Amino acid sequence: MKARPVKLAMVLAPLWLSACVSVGLGGDVPLQAQYRLHDTAAPAARLAAPLVAALLIQAQPSDAAADSVSITYSPRTNEFAQYQFASWTERPLRQVPRLLQQRLEARGVAGAVGLLGDPLNADWLLTVGIDTLHHDVSVLPGQGRLALTVELFDRRNRVRIARRQFEVVVPAASANAAAAAAAMSAALTQVFDHLVPWLEAELQRVEVKAPT
Repeated sequence: MKARPVKLAMVLAPLWLSACVSVGLGGDVPLQAQYRLHDTAAPAARLAAPLVAALLIQAQPSDAAADSVSITYSPRTNEFAQYQFASWTERPLRQVPRLLQQRLEARGVAGAVGLLGDPLNADWLLTVGIDTLHHDVSVLPGQGRLALTVELFDRRNRVRIARRQFEVVVPAASANAAAAAAAMSAALTQVFDHLVPWLEAELQRVEVKAPT
């Protein structure tokens, strides 16, 4: 008889978590909501001149959560689940490279910035892999986690110039899908804030070293 409260607690724990980590729309019948992962930064000041003539961006194989429209949360380390009534408008694996393209175009890093497959002849390739993208709810209300690994390649010489991982954690305002999506978008913005200056520095370095 003494074991019953323990069993009951084990049953109620996931129900409590699902109640706390919710789409957050209220009402008796949950509604399906979609959220767009986006870059929240204000327009960047343009460089005086492009650093290179053209740059291509290529998405790399990523964390499974990034190749799905499901919004993922993690109650414990190495344990993941998806919000039942909320999703991304587009797979982050497709959205993130496009958002980075827009950021680099606004900054004027290259004369032309395209995605691999575009009819663009470019000497430089930037690959982007999403290592982590989820709502960490191990401690409520949780935080949005995002990690990108980027690599810069010289396509003329077929060599990798630089590689770096960028990881950012942003507190979520509450334990629901809307707040999770907002936190992950803020994390993406901060990653871009670090990534773009790094890319500029690497391009300047290799261009200065290039023979005339």
